[in-house]
Amino acid sequence: MRLSRRGFIAGFIACRVCAGLARAEEAAHWSYEGKDGIADWGRIDPTYKACSIGAQQSPIDLKQPMPAQVGGLHIDWKPEAYKILNNGHTIEAVVNNPDSVKLGGEVYQLKQFHFHHPSEHAVKGERHAMEIHFVHAHPNGDLAVIGVFIKPGARNAEFAEIMALAPATAGEKKFGTPIDPNRLLPKKRIRFRYEGSLTTPPCSEVVDWNVFEQPIEVAEADIARFKAIFPMNARPIQTTGRRFLLKGI
Repeated sequence: MRLSRRGFIAGFIACRVCAGLARAEEAAHWSYEGKDGIADWGRIDPTYKACSIGAQQSPIDLKQPMPAQVGGLHIDWKPEAYKILNNGHTIEAVVNNPDSVKLGGEVYQLKQFHFHHPSEHAVKGERHAMEIHFVHAHPNGDLAVIGVFIKPGARNAEFAEIMALAPATAGEKKFGTPIDPNRLLPKKRIRFRYEGSLTTPPCSEVVDWNVFEQPIEVAEADIARFKAIFPMNARPIQTTGRRFLLKGI
């Protein structure tokens, strides 16, 4: 199954949360709180209008899904010594390997993955401690984002290494040895799938969302390290509207 392409593709080029995709252009300043905060996103810049007028915005509450065959998802990621970036909005791992996912017969290249506290998506009204977004791009401008929930529990070595290296202020650091992004995935692969948007300006509605139901566990101390840098970097829940929310494998 392939979801239909959404509008606002031009705005995608300016996306700062997708900084790994388009670093050449500096987007208009935005924030999660205070001046230029979430309530003002749609008014900050003309390319951000989707944030206030879009009909298929993300994140959403993943409730009352329809059981379905949600389409094949083949993940092909390999270990890499990532560059870890604090871009002022999140901690991001910049991907240079030719990693990809194959979704509904289409191949999307992994560009970066980043973190949110608390989780942006909710499940029946409940949010998890954090959420990872693995951002993949198709040559036509569409995105496929894999979401992974995080909860406190057993230590996850990859997450711990990323948090230990994460810059406390804007800047970047480079891993000396590779880490394996596959170890940031849950064992059970039941997932939610729906048509949505970027969760930061320009909020372009070009995203095929695939969010795993099962969270991964990480050490609570490592969650605290991220929270110390970004106490809150999650967009509020958006209206699902008439979209189909599917759940299956």
